Parts: sequence; structure tokens; C-alpha cells
Amino acid sequence: MSQAGRKSPGTRRRSGEGASFDAIDRQILDLLQERDRPVALLAEEIGLSQTPCWRRIRRLEEAGVIRGRVAIVDPKRVGVPLTIFIGITAPRHETSWLNQFRELVESIPEVVEAYRLTGSTDYFLKVLVPDIEAYDTVYKTLIERLEFSQINASISMEELKFTTVVPTTYL
Repeated sequence: MSQAGRKSPGTRRRSGEGASFDAIDRQILDLLQERDRPVALLAEEIGLSQTPCWRRIRRLEEAGVIRGRVAIVDPKRVGVPLTIFIGITAPRHETSWLNQFRELVESIPEVVEAYRLTGSTDYFLKVLVPDIEAYDTVYKTLIERLEFSQINASISMEELKFTTVVPTTYL
């Protein structure tokens, strides 16, 4: 094992649904997370021919490691420059309430991320809106459709780091 108990990059490890991944798979993931590119270019960059490269990508997709390929859109350029984080405390911890909350969150397009947490805050939402008035509409939608013990909102003043890149060193 290398430093900090990590396996060396060339060793195979089991991960996901019984699939086995190696350093080439990690390299494919790292490059695809950087930017999407044609298989031919990707294969050339990692030193494989196109067919084995394509097979590896398909295997990563089938194993659920690659969940999809998307364009990353700049929120400011599409008119939603305001990021608001909402901490929510549930009034009760019941499956029926959680299911209603999940449906509610899914129905609000401004909610771009939602998490169930441990600790004093039960749920955390990331909301993208053009202005405070739009946030107020989201807030009113939430409180009209479901009961909450507490809702706390924080407005992001500055984005210090944003990435969709997932570390692959543990794969």
C-alpha cells in the first residue's frame, strides 16, 4: 500500500456492483469529468484503441459509475445568479412526511440539490433563482404544501469552489 493506506493507482479494486476497475478506468473517468469528448479522442489520450475504450465506458455506465453525461450550465448566464441554501427541520420523522417532501422537492425546478442529513438540520436544499422575489415564491410553495418545524435560508455571497468532479482515487 502506498502513503495514507491507499492502494497504488495500478492495482485493481472491487467497487460498485461487483465490477472491477483499474487505473485505466480511473483515467477514463477523470478525463470524462474534465470534459466530454468523442471516444476516438479519449482512446487516443489514454493509449487504447476505440473499441476497448468504448467497452470500458459502457461497463462503467452499466455498473452505474457513470450515471449520465451532461452539459454544465453557468447559472448566471441563464438568469439564475442567486444561490440560496435552505436548512429544513421536519415536524416529525415519518416515512409519509419524507415521501411528501421528496415529491415536493422534485416538483420545484429551482431546487437543484436536496439532501437528507444527520444532526439538528434534517434536510438541506440548494436553490437557484434570479432574485429574492423568486426565492419567496419557492418558500411559499414549500410552506403551502407541507408542514415544517423550521426553515432557515442562507444566501450565497460568493462561490469559492464548484465542481462536479468526483475523486476517483478510491475506485
